[in-house]
Amino acid sequence: MVPSASGLTSGSLDTVTTTRIHWADLPDSVHRAVAARLGMPVLAAETASAGFNSEIAAKLTTSTGAVFVKGMQLSHPRVWTQRREAEINPYVEGLAPALLWHLEVDDWSLVAFEHVEARHADYRQAGDLELMVDALSRLGRTPCPPIELRRAEQRWAAYVDDPGMLARFAGNSLLHTDLNNENVLIQRGRALLVDWAWATRGAPWIDAALWVIWLIAAGDHSPAEAEAWAARLPAWRLGDPTVVDVFAQAQARMWADIAGDDPDPWTADLNQAAQQWARFRGSR
Repeated sequence: MVPSASGLTSGSLDTVTTTRIHWADLPDSVHRAVAARLGMPVLAAETASAGFNSEIAAKLTTSTGAVFVKGMQLSHPRVWTQRREAEINPYVEGLAPALLWHLEVDDWSLVAFEHVEARHADYRQAGDLELMVDALSRLGRTPCPPIELRRAEQRWAAYVDDPGMLARFAGNSLLHTDLNNENVLIQRGRALLVDWAWATRGAPWIDAALWVIWLIAAGDHSPAEAEAWAARLPAWRLGDPTVVDVFAQAQARMWADIAGDDPDPWTADLNQAAQQWARFRGSR
């Protein structure tokens, strides 16, 4: 499994980055607990270079194979994301790498997933976009699980002035909402979605709409071209264009807020893409 490189998450101003530490730096008690869970010792650990959201992100190799482990200290303000990923994984079978176990020991929360030999999606390649259409279409047919999830009408409330329009972001669809291409793994003709920490309950068209921004940010798609890809998703057709217009404006306001006066290049690209899409929607 390859980790997300996303330092920001759609619909949140929680921009706290996390310092990556190496597996060897964890307490011996954690090493022993993980070895016991694996049923054998860890022979090698490779720290993932990408990603900002986990303090630990590593491929652990044993005599029989490998697992991918993400971890945070229990005192970390986003440790709830570990538990969220563990809770949701059984409901997204076939859409995400399988969860193997969730362990809390000696002030650490660790989640282990099957290790997937894959590459990140390239949103400039039509073949990867076809696989993404398939994955998001399957997600659209996946029932929203009966667990606590953030709600779309709450996540974007700060960026919508009309309560009536905001209420139309609500729904009972399971949404991923962080469709950074590095949260999409391409493996043997399929796309897998990772990093489900910001899974949300909301209107079915929202993931398709958020994907538009990521496609524009990839640099090879105009807003019209990005929407043409989104339109291949059945859920896109469920969105009232007027409500989607409001959603686009909300995303533009949110990313401008996140970017501030001196954004890093990654954030600047997302902000620019959100502004382009909002202008496109507003000019029709």
